[in-house]
Amino acid sequence: MDHPARRIIALYGAFNEIIAALGEEQRIIARTKADESPPSITRLPVIGTHMRPNIELVLSLSPDLIVQNMGRKRALEPVKALERQGLNVVVFDMNSIEGLYSAILRLGRLMGCEGRAQALVSHMKGEIEAIRKRSEKWRRRPKIFFEVRYPNLLGAGGTNIVSQIIEIAGGENCFASVKKKFVRPNIEAVIECDPDLYLIQKGPMNRSPGNPVDRPNFKLIRAIREGKWHIVPEELYSRPTPNIVKAMEALQEMLSRLGVPQVSSKN
Repeated sequence: MDHPARRIIALYGAFNEIIAALGEEQRIIARTKADESPPSITRLPVIGTHMRPNIELVLSLSPDLIVQNMGRKRALEPVKALERQGLNVVVFDMNSIEGLYSAILRLGRLMGCEGRAQALVSHMKGEIEAIRKRSEKWRRRPKIFFEVRYPNLLGAGGTNIVSQIIEIAGGENCFASVKKKFVRPNIEAVIECDPDLYLIQKGPMNRSPGNPVDRPNFKLIRAIREGKWHIVPEELYSRPTPNIVKAMEALQEMLSRLGVPQVSSKN
């Protein structure tokens, strides 16, 4: 681009939160149907869903930058259609903390606010390192199962950003060894993992998880039986934004209250 982006449309909501964190939310000119954060964007035109944006409506708004996250193949199909219309579209890979840092820095360059982007990334790195150092003193890592969806149970796999959040906070993802973003375990696999803590995200992917105690056979999972489960906001844990720091802090507090991790006597 030969000038800083001033009219931005994000096809993935996390970008709106990043742009707001950089103090530039006034550059956002539209939103997808599901996106309501930051609250100021709710008054903006809705251009469809992130999978199926209305191409004609997008064109009518004259954006100078459209951003999308690498994900399912279907999500990239409208990207190609928009590029064929001559629009400037950038696709990021924010499926890891490192990818999130890279996206923040590149967005900063595209908007002409590199200094603020660098400061934000530096601040995040400092906060995350402090969280990691606290968990390094624990003698063992509590095992955690992170429920992405129920029914048709879906959990976080080893390449999911949630797995990094769990590891930094001091836990161990039950399915960290599965090098996929999502895993599809049966109830027996979760019971065998024997998590110390069972986390249930609530949001667009898991709208009505309900009380896991009431689910068939879920009391066979020790964490459920002992009441060591929590419902957590999907947007905090599964959406790659600067708010992942808050997710780590909240999870570390949960783990410390469990009485499972013990602080080492070593200095």
